[in-house]
Amino acid sequence: MEEQQEADVKAVDVRSVIREAITEFVNAEQAKAEPAYKAELVEERRRREELERRLNEVVEENRRSRQLAEELDRQSKICNELQRLGVAKVDLAFKAVKDDIQRTSDGRLVARAGQNEMDAREYLSQFVNENPEFLPARITGGSGVGASPRTTGVSAADLDKLKPGMNAEELERIRQEIARVASQTMRGA
Repeated sequence: MEEQQEADVKAVDVRSVIREAITEFVNAEQAKAEPAYKAELVEERRRREELERRLNEVVEENRRSRQLAEELDRQSKICNELQRLGVAKVDLAFKAVKDDIQRTSDGRLVARAGQNEMDAREYLSQFVNENPEFLPARITGGSGVGASPRTTGVSAADLDKLKPGMNAEELERIRQEIARVASQTMRGA
């Protein structure tokens, strides 16, 4: 029996030694692989944070672009309405009303006059009626402006008759007429 016990002890010892060796080997392999896993995890985390940062930048840029597009649309609609109403100096009138007109959440342009809210077209129409100085002058001229000769719209020379080899007198008359029309145009008559 003693031999049997000794054999069992040796068998147990061999088994435990093999188990311990395998366990140590597995632990050693895990210890070798662990720094590589940690480095890979750190690299993945860095990439993810970089992508999140870039995504946030793109979202912010998109928001700014959308806001700029809405502002440009608002400005162009106001300027177009001022032009439609016959305002001569659109830029000046726009500067006067731009802060009063805002876009609502549903996309309409409205003007806030105190506690009241009115459509932008109504507001601009009212503004132009109250400020006729933005409209073109009804009487052109003023002190110091000389009377310009009125033309009947009939030209003294017919440009269709202009051709090579025509007589010098006819050619000179056409040149005079062209010079007269050009000078009137330059003066704004």
